[in-house]
Formats: sequence, structure tokens, C-alpha cells
Amino acid sequence: MGALTFDALLRSLKQGGRGAGKGEGAPAAVYYLHGDEDVLKDEAVRALVDRVLDDASRDFNLDQRRAGDLDPEAFHSLVNTPPLLAAVRVVVLREVEDVRKTSKVRQALVRYLEAPNPTTLLILVQGAGEPPDAELARLATSVAIEPLPAPRVHKWVAHRARQLQLTLEPDAAALLVESVGNDLGALGGELEKLAAVGAGRTDGGRATRDDVAALVGARPGATLQDLIDAALERRAAAAARLIEPVLEQAGMTGVRILMALGTALIGTALATAELDRGTPPGRLTAALLGHLRAARPFGLGSWEQTAARWAGWATHWSAGSLSAALRLALDADRALKSTTLTDERGTLVQLVLALGVLRREAA
Repeated sequence: MGALTFDALLRSLKQGGRGAGKGEGAPAAVYYLHGDEDVLKDEAVRALVDRVLDDASRDFNLDQRRAGDLDPEAFHSLVNTPPLLAAVRVVVLREVEDVRKTSKVRQALVRYLEAPNPTTLLILVQGAGEPPDAELARLATSVAIEPLPAPRVHKWVAHRARQLQLTLEPDAAALLVESVGNDLGALGGELEKLAAVGAGRTDGGRATRDDVAALVGARPGATLQDLIDAALERRAAAAARLIEPVLEQAGMTGVRILMALGTALIGTALATAELDRGTPPGRLTAALLGHLRAARPFGLGSWEQTAARWAGWATHWSAGSLSAALRLALDADRALKSTTLTDERGTLVQLVLALGVLRREAA
């Protein structure tokens, strides 16, 4: 069967109107959704359902189940029941990774995929963190749904805000992503809170930067990025003072702060390596941007701004001091993940203070 990306799936579903059934340009008989972005999987399911069912018929023709709860008889009943007052019915089976490959229901599923019912649209949804199932990918239309790159996260936030009839000012959206990160589930939850708060206001549900700051607990000058900037610029006391207010923000954890610090240190190490191999300082940002475009990493925000930060931070570090800093970050990571740890703040404060006193010539 074919293989699609999330974007390719949405483009394919634009052919024909909503509730268009199984006519020309209709969806495939079976889709297998996998990858690490569960929020987008839910959006893909909604798009597929909207493509073949109208609002009036979906109550009778849409079934959603956990795959692991089914036996072969229940599975056959779901996929072979005729549609009612519609051309097709939809069956969504979630958590397909829970079905053991040696089980009878797995055998029934594989046999069905070899000759699917033409009046049923079957959607198989696999949870995040699981590798694709090669057999399901071969027998169904496989859709890989991975986390969005940073620029697309901002577009998703704007799209979701419009769905919620929320007007989100640009600097408010930027602060929301900076504070919450690229987790679409967490971002969606915060947007729903903003929409609920603004629903009764006279400004038409407009959310400002101050609204976002009040919601997520991010104060000007006390965001995660402010903390990372202070730590990488070797302003140890300022970084230490920011640990507590940043930890108090919605969705923030010590591990998340440490991951951001580690990523910044690795990026800065890449910048110092470029300088050591002879890249002129005036070309450093462009060289780093080239690396980012080639690697297409997830979760870094604007690649242009990230490259500029790494280039700027490189002036504060040597290769030896960065190596020592990364060893300190690894020690902090082990401490934060220890089952006996009770003081995230203390571990992080100790780390940023240690980063500030490392000598440039550290071995």
C-alpha cells in the first residue's frame, strides 16, 4: 500500500466535499497512523471521518475502540456491519501496538487487511514511542505523523486559536510557545484556557502577552529562554535566580530545563568547532544555519534565531570548558532522574553556578 506524510494525507482528503463517501477521489479502505505526534493523529482521524461522514450520519456509522479490547468476533462485527443511511461506516482502532502478533485478533486483522470491506473505512492508530509495524504499513495506507518543526508549531497554534474563536496576538503566541514548548497537547490545553477566560470579555476573545503570562506564570525577563541565555552567557547569578520562577511555570520541570540547557551546550559546542576549523566569525551564523537546515531538528524554535544564539554564546566558551559543562549536565541529569531526589531547584542552581565558574581553558 501507499505511504503518506500528515500533510500529504490532508491534501489527498481535499478532493471531494465533506461527507463525500466512497466516490471518486475517496479515501483508501484502511489507514495506519503511526509516529510520535498523537495530537496530529487525532486531527488526521477527524479529517478522515469528516471526509466520508456528514454530521447527521456519524452517530450511526462511527465506532472507536481500543484494539486490545477486541476478540476476533468483535473485530469482524465492527468491520463488516453495513453502514446505515450512508455510503460507508468508519471504525477507529486505537493502541494497535497492544495487539500481540501471535494473537487470534491479530491474525483476523491481517486477513481483513488483505481484502477489506469496501463499505468500511478502517483507521488503525498506534501510540507514540512505538516503531512502525512493517506488516501493517505494507497492508494499509501508512501515514507517518511526527512532531512538527518549530515554525509549523507557531502556525498550528494560530490555527487552533482560530478554531477556538480566540484572537491571539503575535507576541502572546510567541510567549506561549516559549513558555510551554512544542508539545501540541500542552499548547492546546493552554489555548482552551485562554479561550474560556476570554469568552465573556468585550474584546472578542483577544489574548495578549499579559494574558499568556498570567496563565502560564511567565513573567517578562523570567522565561525559559531568559534562563538559557543567562547560563550560556556565563551570568551564573542571574541564571540561578531564574531557576525558581521558571520552574513555577505551567508544564515546566527540571528535566525540561536541563534538556534545554543540554541542547544549548551542544549547539554552542558545534559553533566552537566551526571556529576551531577556521570558519570566519562573520560567517559562523550562516554555517550553523546550514547545519540546522540539513539536520532539521525538532524543538529548537526559529532556526535563524537559534543559529545566532549559538554563534553569540561561542564567544564565552572553549571546547574544553564545553566538554566539562556537558559532563556537569550529565551528572545533573542522573540526579534529576534519581528516585530519591526531592530538590529539583537545588540541583539546577548548583549546575548553573558551576557552569559560570568553569574556566575557558578547562580540560
